[in-house]
Amino acid sequence: MNSDSDLQIAGDILEVPHLLQPEREHPSTVAEFAGLARAVAADRAQWEPLVRYDATTRWYHRLRTGPGYEVWLLSWVPGQGSGPHDHGRSSGVLTVLDGALTERTDRGTRVLTAGDQRVFAPGYAHDVVNDTLEPAVSLHVYHPGLTEMPMRPASRLRPAAASPHCEARPATVR
Repeated sequence: MNSDSDLQIAGDILEVPHLLQPEREHPSTVAEFAGLARAVAADRAQWEPLVRYDATTRWYHRLRTGPGYEVWLLSWVPGQGSGPHDHGRSSGVLTVLDGALTERTDRGTRVLTAGDQRVFAPGYAHDVVNDTLEPAVSLHVYHPGLTEMPMRPASRLRPAAASPHCEARPATVR
């Protein structure tokens, strides 16, 4: 490590506060939104007492808001679904907290179980349904906050002109 290109910092880097990034009060990146969802999921005492199950309509509750984002808690009784839709100009993180949900897209079908996350871009279209015999609970983070949820015909889950992507990531809820 004696080459001319090596950078060495003398002393404790933490003693130079102007070089450190300030901690943000609110998330602003996809990774931070996914981290927020994992943190809320891990704090079961925060969300579990709020959950209600309604056989006549999907139940939802806005859990938190921040600058440019919203966090929603949703419950799904067996057979309930969202119908094919997108989220307008909002990106999102869907995290399954309890039970299992089936997500259908033009790329196929996948089952999401507790701890699984889906990260999606604006315009991403899907249909989410509880295909099991047990209730499910999910957490949804939208950035910017959700202002529309256009419904789609089942045969056209994604517009031909757009090509937003979605990433599945297993996440352990602790």
